[in-house]
Amino acid sequence: MGTDSKIGECLYRISSTSITPMDLVPREDIAEKLIELVINGPDPDLPVEISSRLDELASIIRNTDTSSVKVVVFGGGTGLSNIIGGDSRRPSWPLSPFKGLKEIFPETRAITCITDDGGSTGELLKDLPLIALGDIRHVLLSSIQRRFLRQRYGLGRRDALETAKALYKLFNYRFATRPASPQALIDDTEADLSRLPDAMYKGLWDLTEHLFSHSILHEVLDRAQCLGNLILASSIYRFVSGQSDVVSDSATIRGISHVAQLIGADPLAVLPCSTTPARLQVLYSNGVLVTGEHKSAVTKRGYPIERVFVQFARKPDIPAKAIHSIRDADILIFAPGSLYTSIIPVLHVPGIAEAIRENTRALKILVANLWAQEGETDISRDEPARRFYVSDLVAAYSRNIPGGVKDLFHQVLVLGLKDIPGSILQRYAVEDKVPIYLDALRVEAQGLKPVEASIFSEKALREMLVVQHDPQAFSLAIQTLWAARKHIDLAHHDPFILPASGARHEIIVGGTVMCHRYTAIRQRLNALCVPETLWPALMDLFWHHKDILPEHLEFINGIELVDQESWTRSQEWDNILSFFDPADGMIRIRKDVIWRKHPFETSFLVALGESLLGNYAKDKSVVVIEQEGRQIGKIFRLEIRTESKRRCFLSDQELHEYLCLARMNRVTKDSPFYTRLINGMEGFTPPGLLFGLMYAWYLDNRLTGHIEYKMSIMKSAISDLIPEQVKILKMRKAMIDFFRKVVFRLDDPGYMA
Repeated sequence: MGTDSKIGECLYRISSTSITPMDLVPREDIAEKLIELVINGPDPDLPVEISSRLDELASIIRNTDTSSVKVVVFGGGTGLSNIIGGDSRRPSWPLSPFKGLKEIFPETRAITCITDDGGSTGELLKDLPLIALGDIRHVLLSSIQRRFLRQRYGLGRRDALETAKALYKLFNYRFATRPASPQALIDDTEADLSRLPDAMYKGLWDLTEHLFSHSILHEVLDRAQCLGNLILASSIYRFVSGQSDVVSDSATIRGISHVAQLIGADPLAVLPCSTTPARLQVLYSNGVLVTGEHKSAVTKRGYPIERVFVQFARKPDIPAKAIHSIRDADILIFAPGSLYTSIIPVLHVPGIAEAIRENTRALKILVANLWAQEGETDISRDEPARRFYVSDLVAAYSRNIPGGVKDLFHQVLVLGLKDIPGSILQRYAVEDKVPIYLDALRVEAQGLKPVEASIFSEKALREMLVVQHDPQAFSLAIQTLWAARKHIDLAHHDPFILPASGARHEIIVGGTVMCHRYTAIRQRLNALCVPETLWPALMDLFWHHKDILPEHLEFINGIELVDQESWTRSQEWDNILSFFDPADGMIRIRKDVIWRKHPFETSFLVALGESLLGNYAKDKSVVVIEQEGRQIGKIFRLEIRTESKRRCFLSDQELHEYLCLARMNRVTKDSPFYTRLINGMEGFTPPGLLFGLMYAWYLDNRLTGHIEYKMSIMKSAISDLIPEQVKILKMRKAMIDFFRKVVFRLDDPGYMA
């Protein structure tokens, strides 16, 4: 009798009485009950006859043959690595490296996100025109399997564990200063490479040595790096023709596959969603669009994320093997992870979402995140005042994925929070960590089947008081849904499918490869008069703020540091300790701020913003208005240079548009004169300084509190009863649009489609 028939017969016998043994299993839904039974077994206090029946059912499900079931998992980083084979960066991983999905479903493949730009990955991208390799390295190590170590190297259980331990140290080793030699680098990892099979050792040694001998690769050793990322980069460059820095689709896939085969994983265990370098861009509900995955994670804008985009360096290449894997898959899983930086960027690659929808045979499961993530899922877009729920996750996917969520996934697997002690949740709340709660009725109204299960690690909860997905429990839950899929209801009937956003999802192409932009900025700085002490801070600043264009540096000749006692600028109306001097093109910064990161960042960015206006002002003056000997106001008067005599980032029309947004009034059409009436003793931010403040605020709203205060009206409920509020709100939005489109050149129609 086949597994299918045995499950059906057991369910029939167990369900044939008015009060069935299944009623004694926790949870309400049959799918949830089966998962509970398989993970935790029957209640030990149940009568033996009932317990044995439930044990029999659980045993049949656990023994279901899944060796040929093809699984594809989408995601990035920790969440993906953890469910496939455990988080391979944790010190405890080498103790049980062969657990997780790959143990129960050995035909498991991962399709990873490629837009990470932080940490060691970011350091690598400063020099090489590659996709992000950090997530690939992370998941690749989690994907090693005992069967491949046995087949390729003849390793037994103990030797396989020792090999995993050595690979863990090797791939996760990080260094801050340039290693003296390949041998010194290997020695510093403290990995016992004598425990590796000879062929594996030789292959990894060759790739490490290649880092020192290749004319392009050897430069990356000057930066802080993770050795696992470098091994992947070295492998990719083995398949690059000559000493070229042009990395083909083939070289990337062959390089990753070579390392996978070398360390004991399926050669196609990990595939990038695209082999084209790309950058993540985040559009907030106030209209600000910023570039960079790492930056979006650390900059807290205080507004919900509206949509995310992937800006490709060219028309994206999609690995054919990835598309084939999706089409052939029996199970498709969307791994837990950062909502906007893990799954959504993968599905922005043309062809991937379509391939998922076309596979109508597969079991398709979205795994909900455990915790709200600050800056991403801490504010609901539709109701900013409340916490984030599972239905908000689904709605965000629908809004951001071409075509919405229809036929991408049918079930949502959620951690059962009722199983977590209240004291643990309280402890997390003190740390501002809030769970993403399941609102089952709303999820069902979206046309999806919520499945709640205790898929957390009891060991981690017991030993470290942390709540995280347990690879073993998770894989058993997936095995249960697969084995019993014909006998349990995994679809919500008469679904109301959440409608996709009416916006078009255009492919954003034409972004600069990150290392090329970094080189262009470095070359521009080389041509300027810049104190040597500022170089590290400036290059870090330019890397972090990826929306700064190399062209933004064309209007400055250098940076001069001014002693505090020599600083003559008035601080009556502001505390900006920098300025751009159009007379000589120098940015001047008060010397005492350069040792403090945020004051220096603010000072430099404000002055850099001011420099974009260049020498636009021919003359500026203030006329005091008096009545009966008392000052009642002032008129700020500005004369601009003609376009032919002006060095300015803005065209004539763009400059006029900005001055109008700065509330300057043109005297007559085509006149070079603008005025602004200032009442009483009110303060006034001149157009040049305002431009600099807006420039810094757009890049990071935490840097200029004055502008943040002005923009706070956009968070308020605006009443039509007060026309002035509506007018101010429109002007604030128009100013943001101007900086996004004109100053930072983020004007591709796809952004606002």
